[in-house]
Amino acid sequence: MKNNEWIKLTVRTTHRYLDTVCAVMSMLDNGLQIEDYSDISLSGVYGDLIDESILNADPDRVSVSLFVPAEKNISEYTAFLRERFGTLQIPVTVETEGIREEDWAENWKQYYKPIPLGKITVVPAWEQYTPAPGEKIIRMDPGMAFGTGTHETTRLVMELLQDEIHGGERVLDLGCGSGILSLCASKLGASFCAAYDIDPAAVQVARENIAADGADNIVCGVSDLLRSVDLSGGAYDVVVANIVADVIVRLLPDVGRYMTPGGRMIASGIIGCRAQQVRDAARQAGMRIVCEREENDWLAIVMQR
Repeated sequence: MKNNEWIKLTVRTTHRYLDTVCAVMSMLDNGLQIEDYSDISLSGVYGDLIDESILNADPDRVSVSLFVPAEKNISEYTAFLRERFGTLQIPVTVETEGIREEDWAENWKQYYKPIPLGKITVVPAWEQYTPAPGEKIIRMDPGMAFGTGTHETTRLVMELLQDEIHGGERVLDLGCGSGILSLCASKLGASFCAAYDIDPAAVQVARENIAADGADNIVCGVSDLLRSVDLSGGAYDVVVANIVADVIVRLLPDVGRYMTPGGRMIASGIIGCRAQQVRDAARQAGMRIVCEREENDWLAIVMQR
C-alpha cells in the first residue's frame, strides 16, 4: 500500500468514547484499525514481550484509523467526522497521513464528475456542463464541508426531497454541510430554506455555494441542532437531518415544535443496525413512519408529525 494510493485517516480520543467513534467511522468504512492499550499489563511477562512505546502509552488514549483511496475527497471525509463528532460533543483530533494537506483540494477533483439524481444533477463547480431541457443542476464546490452528492446518505435525501417538495414549502436543513440539500430543496420549488450547521467552516462553505448559485431564498447560520433555529417566519413543512442515528434520536422529542401540522422529516445518516432505534424514537415522539429508502446499508426514513 503506497502513500500516494491511500490516505490514512485517524481519529484520536479517550477510551470512554471508543465505541461511539468506531460507530461513526464505520459509516465511512468497516475496515477500522483500532489502537487501545487500556488492557495492557505493565508488569510481569508482558513487559518482556511488548514494545516499550506501547507499555509507555497512555492507557486512556485510543485511536481509530481507516484507509481512504487517494482519489476520494479526503476533505469530505474529515468534514463528515468533525461535524458528526461536533454534534455529538465528543472531543477528538482528526489526522491524515499519506498525502499533503495542500494537495487534498486538487487530487480528488479529477474523479468528481456530474451526478444525476432524478430531476437534479450535481455538477462540480469547475466542470463545463450543459443541462438538458428541464434538467435542474446544482453546482457544488464542497471545500472543507461534507456534501458532494457522492455519499449514500446525501443521495438518499436528495431523492426523497423530490417526493416531498411540491412547491412553496418552508424547509429546515439541520447539519447542512456544503448546503447541497437546501440548494436541492430550493431548485425543487421550496419557498424558503433555513440551513444550519454546528461547524462555522461548513456554514461558510454553504454560504459560498448558495451565493454562487444565486439562490435568494436560503439563509444559513451556525446552530447546535435546534438551539438557534429561527421560528420568526413560522414552522417548517419539511425538516431534513442528515446526521447520525444518535443525534436524530436526540432531536426527535423536540423537532415537532418546529414543524407544521402534518409536516414531514427526512432523517438520514442512519446505518442499518441503528434503524430500529430511530423508528422507536420517532413513534415515541408522536411521529408516523411514512416510508424508508436504503442504499448500501444506509437508510433514510421519512416520518410525519
